[in-house]
Amino acid sequence: MAAGRGFLLQAGDCAESFDDLSANSIRDKLRVILQMAVTLTYGAGVPVVKVGRIAGQFAKPRSSATETREDVELPSFRGHSVHGHAFSADSRQADPRRLVAAYQHSAATLNLLRALTKGGFADMRRIHQWNLEFARGSGEGRRYERIADEIDRALRFMQACGIDLEHEASLHEVDLFTSHEALLLGYEESLTRRDSITGDWYDCSAHFLWIGDRTRQPDGAHVEYLRGVHNPVGVKIGPATTPDELLAVCETLDPTRSPGRLTLIARLGQGRVRDLLPRLLRAVGEAGHPVVWACDPMHGNTFAHESGFKTRRFVDVVGELVDFFEVCREHGTWPGGMHVELTGDDVTECLGGSEEVGAHQLAERYETVCDPRLNARQSLDLAFQCAELLRR
Repeated sequence: MAAGRGFLLQAGDCAESFDDLSANSIRDKLRVILQMAVTLTYGAGVPVVKVGRIAGQFAKPRSSATETREDVELPSFRGHSVHGHAFSADSRQADPRRLVAAYQHSAATLNLLRALTKGGFADMRRIHQWNLEFARGSGEGRRYERIADEIDRALRFMQACGIDLEHEASLHEVDLFTSHEALLLGYEESLTRRDSITGDWYDCSAHFLWIGDRTRQPDGAHVEYLRGVHNPVGVKIGPATTPDELLAVCETLDPTRSPGRLTLIARLGQGRVRDLLPRLLRAVGEAGHPVVWACDPMHGNTFAHESGFKTRRFVDVVGELVDFFEVCREHGTWPGGMHVELTGDDVTECLGGSEEVGAHQLAERYETVCDPRLNARQSLDLAFQCAELLRR
């Protein structure tokens, strides 16, 4: 991906919930990710590396340590691996036993994902079954069905030509990697293991770990910990990031300049990419760091609606992605991926999209325990628009 030969699709829940870990929920999130990956691969002609924000995303950093409702002040919700979501003193009391529960839930989720991705659910011949029922009748759902029909025809043609499709593993299963923010270092350290052959250390809580914008200090504990493991690592880059800070992080996490080791995930906000991203691209490029540049068009576009709900406008999400692609192109850099928050549930948490979600609908199915997520229709819409950007 750093060399422009692939695209990273990193997607999943803002914060996983202990209360929403049913097999159906996990399956439907996987469905959306598979649909998006097929759309990107078919539309843009590039291999897509699929990484889920799943099987471990149970902790969240917060911009404020507390929240207040009706004159009651309590600790902000920091994820189910820390405490409960309900707004009460008992619920918001940190409980270390939840770390064990987070591990157990993560292991169960990962086992189900392995069964689904390797056991036939991800077979290209079942591509129509990935389209969620509530999205099927939408404009984007119908557009996806047309792609599925064309892939069906292509498979039949290949078989008619004598190509043995039964023994081509890439048509019957997929690799889905897991990721989460390495926020709770005690948890991550307890799951760090040394490879008995190479002697290298790995964080076994996920395939891919990232450092958030609030904890990316070059001399901070989170950078120091991830410096010592051999997993691929991501770093979120917010509007306050300076070139010098970013270069210090790159030098600490990837001193040997190994392609694929480091992914920089820009989360700058719609309208700020053109002002902020060019100097970061130039600094990293001139220093010779072969990083993957990815765009998180979600986090910089969150705002509090007058109705009281946190939300995001789909047009802002697309706008930041468009600006990211254009700035990368202008500077000769491959736009290597996107990082989005989504769900397979029919939620109404983000405004807009091809099947317009209006402000009056926010309260209908606002189910997130933290930040607003794209639903399946909006996720497909974003994938189609991203595929068009890649084709250019």
